[in-house]
Amino acid sequence: MADLAGGPLCGVDGCADPVQRIAAGVTQSAAASALELSIVSDAICPWCYIGKRRLEKALVALGPAARVRTVWRPFELNPDMPKDGIERHVYRMHKFGSLERSKALDAQVTEAAEGEGLSFRYDLIQRTPNTFDAHRLLWLAGETGDKQDALMEAIFRAYFTEGRNIGDRAVLWELAPTGGIEPARARAFLDGETGAAEVNRDQGIAKRTGLSGVPAFVAQGRLLFSGAQPSDVMGAVLGQLVTVPVRRS
Repeated sequence: MADLAGGPLCGVDGCADPVQRIAAGVTQSAAASALELSIVSDAICPWCYIGKRRLEKALVALGPAARVRTVWRPFELNPDMPKDGIERHVYRMHKFGSLERSKALDAQVTEAAEGEGLSFRYDLIQRTPNTFDAHRLLWLAGETGDKQDALMEAIFRAYFTEGRNIGDRAVLWELAPTGGIEPARARAFLDGETGAAEVNRDQGIAKRTGLSGVPAFVAQGRLLFSGAQPSDVMGAVLGQLVTVPVRRS
């Protein structure tokens, strides 16, 4: 497999369309079981939401025989964010030097999102949140059922389309049933510390393996591609892992 250009991604210093290239050596598997695809992401990463849509399109194009089970793994873009978050315009002005620069970057990513059928409403977002509790809730959804992907979708939509503060536990309680978690259970869970060690563990693994930006797509112990690659590129790589060759007699 030739090297693939890294797609648009978000790192601790912002979101961009990188020029570096990454090796994506993959091998074909004849296994009939579902491929576990880990998606390392953050809930406030716009390219992670766009990448989710492109992955979904790639899987549809591959067809039902391409069995893939997605697992969302945590990566905090702002690990030092205060628990209550920061007013978004203050955070963005500090990060990018001016609100004009921030708005220009928002416009670019909004246009990319529209190309995937997504509506980003940055005008509604008041705070840049701390996402640690969102990652904990996603961990719980993955541990208790098969609705982790649905919860990730709900969290993305709440933040990017509805402008809700996903660092607010009350918002997460409301979203929890999407992940198969009753609100009362979500409230008790988030009021405790369960899942914190697991989230920190997974983030530590990502950083020790050299990941500095998201989204990153990992399977069979290998980084398949980084960034929100076009859906046809995703499909080409995944097709080598999930498509069983046709045997001719």
